[in-house]
Amino acid sequence: MLAPAEGENRLVRPATGPDGLSDPVPDGPSVIDLLNEAPASKFHRRTVIISGVGFFTDAYDLFVIGTAATLVALQWHLSTLQTSWVTGAAILGAFVGAFTFGRIADIIGRKKVYVTVAVIMILGAVASAFAPDFILLVVARLVLGLGIGGDYPVSAVFMSEYSNRQDRGRLVGLVFSMQALGLIVGPLVALLLLSSGIGDGLTWRLLLGFGAIPAAAVVYLRSKMPESPRYLAQVQGESAKAAQQLTQFSDGVIAQPSGSGATSGRLQLRSFLSDRRMLKLILGTAGAWFLFDYAYYGNTLSLPAILKEVNPTASLETKLLWSLGIFAVFAVPGYLLAVSRMDRIGHRRLQFIGFSVMAGSFLVLAIVPALTQHVAPFLAILGLSYFFIQFGPNMTTFVLPSEVYPVSVRTTGHGLAAGIGKLGAFVGVFLVPVLQDHIGLRGLLAVAGASAVAGFAVTTLLPEPAGRTLEDVSGTLVADGTQPRQVPPPASDADPPVPRLKVI
Repeated sequence: MLAPAEGENRLVRPATGPDGLSDPVPDGPSVIDLLNEAPASKFHRRTVIISGVGFFTDAYDLFVIGTAATLVALQWHLSTLQTSWVTGAAILGAFVGAFTFGRIADIIGRKKVYVTVAVIMILGAVASAFAPDFILLVVARLVLGLGIGGDYPVSAVFMSEYSNRQDRGRLVGLVFSMQALGLIVGPLVALLLLSSGIGDGLTWRLLLGFGAIPAAAVVYLRSKMPESPRYLAQVQGESAKAAQQLTQFSDGVIAQPSGSGATSGRLQLRSFLSDRRMLKLILGTAGAWFLFDYAYYGNTLSLPAILKEVNPTASLETKLLWSLGIFAVFAVPGYLLAVSRMDRIGHRRLQFIGFSVMAGSFLVLAIVPALTQHVAPFLAILGLSYFFIQFGPNMTTFVLPSEVYPVSVRTTGHGLAAGIGKLGAFVGVFLVPVLQDHIGLRGLLAVAGASAVAGFAVTTLLPEPAGRTLEDVSGTLVADGTQPRQVPPPASDADPPVPRLKVI
């Protein structure tokens, strides 16, 4: 267990009962118990949609920036380095935003940051569309990235802390799966604008400006969401307020609890970063995300250039159609299967599976020369890797950090993992074109395969959280040596008593 910081209580424990066991809920189940066992309902779906828009924006922008940067480079006569900055600035901003807003959300609460990052995404997208020159475009892209990066830890943890233990992976995965919609909408919008005849100058501005629409659509809805009930009850000690808000937000699906539950003291940042167990989790979550994002973002953002090497005569519209086909045929089914099966397969196990197939696909393309000389086999194997990217680490590197950290540093931990992951993406954006120039397409695919092998290795550092409560996985409320005991919920006429696990 974590050692408490000087002057703080790691665990606030209630008085010991006559049986010698502490009883944090002598008068019935707490709001946390009811959340852990609540059925997946309308309020969960509402949270998925409101949280998911950030990831739609991220995926939309991830795809269209490659096309937009190509058009900008032609219009403004940019160098390769300048074009890389246009492409990578948002990712660098996301690196900073994930760290910064992840920490802030643990200090002031999830909800305030939840609204703020949506506003920042709107400002960044609109400013990108109206940028008059290279410098201001890069600055606007950095601002957009701050919002996208900040949205990662807050939306993931918000959904995780609202979820029950059985469906948590599916619900958090559904938030992330909004990326799939962005990956489809992005190329469709690009194809529509390119074929409209409005001119390249207006096309790239509209492509970037449309990224403001989804965030603008949910700012109001986010402002009406209640604060995370786990944060309110376990960190701020406001169990009654958490219960009242949750009962109202869930439309009565979760009834007013009769117990108050236990609270967890705040873990200070210095203690978090010096604790061996936490450092192991950081290495597992952030390391896997860094290695994955290097291979995924570097190759995805460079996909037009990669396809040009496979077929130098293909037009920009043709390469867009190929990319759209890869995403529609391989990536989207991967998202859907991951969401539907990850809680049964296991979140960590799914990450192992995805990294394994990624490594195999990239290494086969690197070893067999003929595969990179013909479009059909190249796209088939690249498509297979994209399926297992979604049915694997693209999903799980997002889900796992929202589960394994204690509640008082949960967005901090997720922000560290996401920020370091975005650093990997930023490195990939700049390194992939350089590698392609110096060691060729097969060489850069070999490096991507090695990165996937390393991602598999660091995943061994993580626990398996599927089917377990957040409190059990993170150790938030479990004292050393104690075991769960069963506490029956209050019986009702409609529902027979069902034993529930209660953490003591």
